[in-house]
Amino acid sequence: MSALGSHLDDYLRLRRSLGHDLAGYRRLLPRFVAYLESAGEQFVTIEAALAWSQQPDAPAGSTVHPYRLMAVRGFARYMAGIDPRTEVPPRGLIAMRVRWRPPFIYTEQDIVALMSQAHRSIPHPLRAATVETLIGLLATTGMRIGEAIRLDRTDIDWSSAVLLVRQSKFGKSRQLPLTSSALRALESYAQVREALSPCPSCPESFFVSLRGTRLDYSTISRTFRKLCRDAGLGQGAARPPRIHDLRHTFAVHTLLGWYRENADVQAQLPLLSTYLGHREPRNTYRYLSAAPELLAFAARRLENTRQEVRS
Repeated sequence: MSALGSHLDDYLRLRRSLGHDLAGYRRLLPRFVAYLESAGEQFVTIEAALAWSQQPDAPAGSTVHPYRLMAVRGFARYMAGIDPRTEVPPRGLIAMRVRWRPPFIYTEQDIVALMSQAHRSIPHPLRAATVETLIGLLATTGMRIGEAIRLDRTDIDWSSAVLLVRQSKFGKSRQLPLTSSALRALESYAQVREALSPCPSCPESFFVSLRGTRLDYSTISRTFRKLCRDAGLGQGAARPPRIHDLRHTFAVHTLLGWYRENADVQAQLPLLSTYLGHREPRNTYRYLSAAPELLAFAARRLENTRQEVRS
């Protein structure tokens, strides 16, 4: 391992010990270090950081480029205390426009179509089963894709039908109950995995690639986008569907179910917030604006409350 690679491992361990979210950093920074090494660079420079961050593999105007530079800036600040040659990129070199992106809300038929498309169009049976089961798990639990990729075999309590999400965003862990159909689907996948990949290189990982390693986020994202196109999902939508929108869909459908049952949504929202692993309940409130039907329910509930107050 190179000196930069060794320092990067130390930096990630430090961030993890402080409770920081590492999902993006752990994926991006090894690529940046590899970029530096391929260019013969021995320390971080502003020029290299900008060149790597602005590689044309993401659409212009997206948050990908500034997010990359933000990750590099944190690592550079750490390295500046070790190697005085390090250049720390200043803020504002790439503008980050933070905005709420309206999610694509999948119907149940959409999710079935995606899973069927994976089963039908992916030639290798292990990869087809992996992608199909992964989509189903995300849709039924609202997990983040990074949480599902990091899922270990020991994180599933088969007897209690409970799934453990370990040390996820903000350093939190939580337990998610599984429906009987979700549990059967995971059991079925485990049987396929054992038959087709009996000795994976990452034996603790629940989901495995064809190489026996943990799944790669970028590969799964590309596969998911292709499945959406092939299944005809999102045609005419203002924003193309993303894999993360399965999480939004879970939250929206949960809220819709509560409104239809005339439940006390305000009292239930903190439960949903905890289930989703949000740091604060206010982060869950934004889902109320994610679907017109939800807004209509909320507006009617507010109007009924006002009428009760007047009377």
